[in-house]
Amino acid sequence: MEGGNGSGRINASVGLRWGGMANETASLADPSRGLSSVDDEVLALVIAWSAEEPARAGEIALLPEGGGRRFLGRADEDNARDRVRFIRQRPADASRPTSIEGRAISRRQVDIEVQDGSLVVERVGRCPMMINGRPTDGGTLVPGDTLLLERQLLLYCTRRPKLLAGLRHFPDEAWGEFGEPDKVSILGESAAAWRLRDRLAFAAKADAHVLLVGESGTGKELVARAIHELSHRARKPIVSRNAATLPSGLIDAELFGNVKNYPNPGMPERPGLIGQATGGTLFLDEIGELPSEMQAHLLRVLDADGEYQRLGEATTRRSDLRLLGATNRDPRMLKHDLLARLTVRVELPPMSERKEDVPLLLRHLLLRAAQRVPDLAERFVTTRNGVRVARIDSALVDHLLRRDLPLNVRELDALLWRAMESAPRDTLVLTDEVLSDTMAVPPKEELAKGDVPIEARPEPREPTADEIRATLEREGLSITKTAKALGLTSRYALYRLLKKNGIPIPER
Repeated sequence: MEGGNGSGRINASVGLRWGGMANETASLADPSRGLSSVDDEVLALVIAWSAEEPARAGEIALLPEGGGRRFLGRADEDNARDRVRFIRQRPADASRPTSIEGRAISRRQVDIEVQDGSLVVERVGRCPMMINGRPTDGGTLVPGDTLLLERQLLLYCTRRPKLLAGLRHFPDEAWGEFGEPDKVSILGESAAAWRLRDRLAFAAKADAHVLLVGESGTGKELVARAIHELSHRARKPIVSRNAATLPSGLIDAELFGNVKNYPNPGMPERPGLIGQATGGTLFLDEIGELPSEMQAHLLRVLDADGEYQRLGEATTRRSDLRLLGATNRDPRMLKHDLLARLTVRVELPPMSERKEDVPLLLRHLLLRAAQRVPDLAERFVTTRNGVRVARIDSALVDHLLRRDLPLNVRELDALLWRAMESAPRDTLVLTDEVLSDTMAVPPKEELAKGDVPIEARPEPREPTADEIRATLEREGLSITKTAKALGLTSRYALYRLLKKNGIPIPER
């Protein structure tokens, strides 16, 4: 399994140096360490698209400070230590570093140096270069920027931990192949995706009631099913329902069930959602939409005894179930005693915190669509060496990496279908229709309801350089806290503003 430390794999705790890249020793036994921390992060380039090596999407090159000038180029036999090489970084594990390929890429194509928290790049080879979609022979990259070697290679700049510490809860047997969904359908190689895996595996072990918190489109139902599949309840059913769709006058009957002919003659006997989920899992999406009084009705069944009554029944029943509630609202909007019973909380990262997973998600979504619609497979999927390859143009990937995706994976999927509909040839390209759709920015109140944006709206006011400096100082130079305090969509938006205003990126 690619997730293990098998042949060709190097354990990240060994602390080896390859081609100028240091893999420092980590204390994997320290449970307080977690998977990574901002203090451990360095600048990195992620392969987002490759014409000749599409399976390498998701591989990264770590570029810590103090490494001197390095170069990116096509592999040859000189084995230069200052050549930029890429690895498949996974928790407590990394592949051997390898160089890039590409017939149009020179052996020394781009010189790279880390300066003041950014990457200074200069084209020295023959392949034309673009930064953020604009032709150039040199410039700087900060997290959130893209670098394209025309028709050959697209790289995304981000920050990544020097290593990912070993997982504490996610089982080895659930790992998937690199860049593919794992055994519980979670996809992503970013640090945020691996943190999510470990959190949901802990929630599965805990067998306590769980609250899933995340923006619309972050995959709360997918995560709920993953928790169920990783738990001892996996052989029992998982019953799913959107709480917002429960009829207002029949919520009790829907949840707890009813005896025959109650409350109305001719009414069939029903076990209710709780009865159906006994021994297994009940997933209530949008649990915050339940009226406060109905939230109170859940309290007793969520206690240790699991007591409840069907409507019209005098006797008390018991249910051994685990509730997974999900919301895209502030958890404090839930009734406080219901919130207290949802003892484990799993926060789902938005797309803005795992942008390097966008190319992997695009490929997966297209291949999944092609399985359902054979015509799409004929147009947009080819086979190389027995492996299915998605035909997606670099310009489309580049654009989606640099755009905000307020509705996360749901929006990415919708844009993919838009690209398929409007594609003029057998490759998904950046069409005018996709451009138009990605220019729409919905207000926050619409996002809370999960509405799809339908018209362009004015951008929020951009903070001034003085406001950025003052907020940085007030937040102790923390990029994440400063971005949040300024109301930015992500820390990558702050990186771009720092670059624009000539403000040095703080090193922590």
